Amino acid sequence: MPQFFIEAPAGIGREAKQQLMIEVTAAIEEAFRMSPDIQVWLREYSGENVAYDGRLYGDEPMRLVCFLEAPEFTGEDVSRAMTKRINDAIEVAYEGIANTAETLILMNRYPLQDAGFQGRLQSDDPELVEAIKRLNGA
Repeated sequence: MPQFFIEAPAGIGREAKQQLMIEVTAAIEEAFRMSPDIQVWLREYSGENVAYDGRLYGDEPMRLVCFLEAPEFTGEDVSRAMTKRINDAIEVAYEGIANTAETLILMNRYPLQDAGFQGRLQSDDPELVEAIKRLNGA
């Protein structure tokens, strides 16, 4: 159920996108151990549709921003490793296209009672509740 959104400049090819998706999915799966329920979304923008401090991009490489929407868990070391692995994959995919040294990854984590799926709260799914308990070492 983790969702990962990548806001990035247009310009990488299909193979680079596929490899990026594989690497990002693997990093999230390693952290959450919730495969095969991980989605990665790539949203691409031209420089004329993104501004930095009010100026349209164009003279400098665009920065990427990513959003993780996922269940709440407490593993700071796991988050650190996942962030590093995702950033490494982004650096490879966007080398020469974007400013990958300043990629921002924002992690929004939700208690299961604050996420609905298939018409019910995730806190009503006993398997998911147990998986999150294991993830958090409880």
